[in-house]
Amino acid sequence: MIRGKVTGRVWSTKRIDTLPNGALLEVKVGTSTLVAFDPLGCAEGEEVLITQGSVAAAYFTNIKAPVDALIVGSVDAS
Repeated sequence: MIRGKVTGRVWSTKRIDTLPNGALLEVKVGTSTLVAFDPLGCAEGEEVLITQGSVAAAYFTNIKAPVDALIVGSVDAS
């Protein structure tokens, strides 16, 4: 898993049909930034845990979602 901090939202008015409803969040990971799908409703400034690749895509059992980075948790304390 990857730990990062939500820095903003990515707004997209045009999306393919197999992308589920939910937010696309910009997450800072070290010196890089990635876009992750958020099914949890996380907010800017929140620390999150992300999974990537086939594990992220496999979360969606009823559709083939083109998701490569998925927020799977919000960090309360470490």
